[in-house]
Amino acid sequence: AFLGPPEVNITPCLNCINVTIKLPTSHFREKEKLLSLIDIYQKLEYQITVKSQDGEHKRPREKITKEVFSTVIEELYPNRNYCVSAVVTASLNKHSIPSAWKCVPADSGARPGYHMVAVAGAVCVSLIIAGALKCMHAGGYFLQDKSLPQALV
Repeated sequence: AFLGPPEVNITPCLNCINVTIKLPTSHFREKEKLLSLIDIYQKLEYQITVKSQDGEHKRPREKITKEVFSTVIEELYPNRNYCVSAVVTASLNKHSIPSAWKCVPADSGARPGYHMVAVAGAVCVSLIIAGALKCMHAGGYFLQDKSLPQALV
């Protein structure tokens, strides 16, 4: 049986990439419970390969203890595209299918999409505050220009 491919997601950070890996699901059941690869093999390892214009670089193998885990690849050059693929192996099973390549620019500071999200968020918050103030004004919480009835004075 082949292991994989794992599910890989990457997000850029400043001169680094945050890699989240989800183990492939197994199809083995025990007492109606779907077993994870950790349940089956106990000892699992993953290896990440990073690809850039400099070529491919395999990172050292690391042990896996959870179904979903994250790692950060640091000291990357800014303004350069990086691609990541991961493979999961077991001590009893060396047959593995690597994940598809996921690519991202290493430096997110220069990406205009983030600025648009920040501006849109600020506009939304401003509208929410303005709406809340309007409701409070209509409800008479402040700026009361009506005098109280004679019975309440």
